[in-house]
Amino acid sequence: MRPKVAIIDPNTLAAVGLKQLLQNVIPIMTVDTFGSFAELEANQPDDYFHYFVAMNIVIENRPFFSERRQKTIVLTLNFDTTSPMAEFHCLCINVPESELVRSLLMLQQHAHSGGKHLPQMPQVLQQKILSDREIEVMALIVQGFINKEIAEQLNISLSTVITHRKNIMDKLGMKSVSALTIYAVMHGYVDINKI
Repeated sequence: MRPKVAIIDPNTLAAVGLKQLLQNVIPIMTVDTFGSFAELEANQPDDYFHYFVAMNIVIENRPFFSERRQKTIVLTLNFDTTSPMAEFHCLCINVPESELVRSLLMLQQHAHSGGKHLPQMPQVLQQKILSDREIEVMALIVQGFINKEIAEQLNISLSTVITHRKNIMDKLGMKSVSALTIYAVMHGYVDINKI
């Protein structure tokens, strides 16, 4: 059975966007969204591995989340470390997508480095899909290098880099560098600190 994560946020658009990111970061998780604490309560809340919760819901239901503070990640709008939410893990959602992805990856690595406390990835997700050269190109892409710099660094032509880039995205079924970054970090191809 897949571990479950709950997002509790009345903002449907924010919840759906976060759900997509979380499913990319931890593909073995099932992510459920709830618009209110009452909805969460009605769906066996202790079955969830983690809660990603809007700050106002945590404030209104503090006893519940304080008892489960190791499982609770509060969605905040700023990085105020002196906030009343300091006892919880916090995730600032008022940042560009690349920063949010990096924060999610850092949270995941901190709590579950090497897959600790998580079930094994399904065999299909463990298989090597990319060639060694494609992995090299992908690592440089997610580190922020442009095609010309990648070509120079790997001593290949610019058109070869573009072909590799297209093949990587096609093989992985990804459409953005953010999704590629998540894949590269989660599979150990790039250290989060190099992004």
